[in-house]
Amino acid sequence: MKLSRRSALAGLGAALLAGPPKPALTATRKTYDLKPKQVGDGLWMIEGSTEYFSGKNGGAIVNCALLETDDGVLIVDTGPSLRYGSALNQIATQLSGRGVAACVNTHHHPDHFFGNQVFADRPIYALGETATLAKNEGDAFSDNMYRLLGDWMRGTEVIPPNARLESSVLTVGGRSLRVLPLSGHTGADLALIDIKTGALIAGDLVFHDRAPTTPHADLVKWRQSLDEIEAAEPASVLPGHGPIDSTGQAVRQTRNYLDWLESTLTGAANDGLDMVEIMELPLPEEYAKMGAMPEEFHRSVSHLYPAIERKVMPLVNR
Repeated sequence: MKLSRRSALAGLGAALLAGPPKPALTATRKTYDLKPKQVGDGLWMIEGSTEYFSGKNGGAIVNCALLETDDGVLIVDTGPSLRYGSALNQIATQLSGRGVAACVNTHHHPDHFFGNQVFADRPIYALGETATLAKNEGDAFSDNMYRLLGDWMRGTEVIPPNARLESSVLTVGGRSLRVLPLSGHTGADLALIDIKTGALIAGDLVFHDRAPTTPHADLVKWRQSLDEIEAAEPASVLPGHGPIDSTGQAVRQTRNYLDWLESTLTGAANDGLDMVEIMELPLPEEYAKMGAMPEEFHRSVSHLYPAIERKVMPLVNR
């Protein structure tokens, strides 16, 4: 029985790496129905689906923030595609006749920066390492996004951020935001505090009622970043995925999930379980009802378990 599980594990690992077959592009016109929700004085959010990327949602799973400035709208995170960026641009123009003044990318995952193409003639701010990661990994992300989303991605090209954030405050059109250079979800994660409203735009350092994603996670650094976010005492937290939160619940939920995930995988390694066996474990109710579950847990097993297993059961050289 153990041998058959190992065989199944090998096949599962290959499937996780390869992803689903790439669908053929069609001539069907896809459109995003983005609805801005005002969550503060001159602050709106586009709230994404809490599902995983699919042809049904067009990859519109990310939260984007739009801030009113004297020079136009500042957009934080531009979405998963050229088509999404165009829809975002239309909304920004409706909110402000001056259009888009600048953009910010919180990190290098494709749902947060693949709309950059629409705004390539304006400043697109990011941490320096985020710009490097976007350049180095963008093409591989693009291949996978086209495979997952097909025609939703038509015409999308990878445009990394073009302006590096090196100061502690970003000011655009008279509106200022504190810059918090953090990490843990990826090698470089940016959080911003809007000084006018006290809202903290967290990128994917915070998830709310949606399972966190972990392809580039460092759990120790991630928890340290959550500590810094809490220490900032924001009036509200706009997470990368899920509803805005003014109670602190989103940060606590994210930390609790990461703690549970690491504890579960460490315990599984101590018990000698393989990845297939771990994926068959029942999820606690509070996490089972999160968006993108159990699929996101299964992906986290494949992302994190090999390193945890090596740590718990190190190789012995004889």
